[in-house]
Amino acid sequence: MSGEAPLIRLKRVYEEAMESDGTRVLVERLWPRGLSRERARIDLWLKDVAPSDELRRWFAHDPQKFPEFRRRYEQELRDQETARAALAHLLELARRGPLTLVYSARDSEHNNAVVLRDLLERGS
Repeated sequence: MSGEAPLIRLKRVYEEAMESDGTRVLVERLWPRGLSRERARIDLWLKDVAPSDELRRWFAHDPQKFPEFRRRYEQELRDQETARAALAHLLELARRGPLTLVYSARDSEHNNAVVLRDLLERGS
């Protein structure tokens, strides 16, 4: 995507929402602590694409576990009909205009939104 703004952006939920974010979709199972709905400015909350509680606890945001987390998370997304439908919905939103996947994790490189963006950019 040289020279073009990416179709799908990632943003931490605690960062300021901007008009250029386009459609803002929260991809977490739990609402972020200490954040009002007004400040978050979330257009859609898709809990169905968030990792299972078991997988989230196992991963514990350990960067060394990220490759295995990615594999297990992608498998969860493939195995669950509701997750597949939510991914299709995200893909449609991305085709319509700017899409920002909003996440809670402090680590911007090792989180579920990164995996989702990669899947969506591959057209999965």
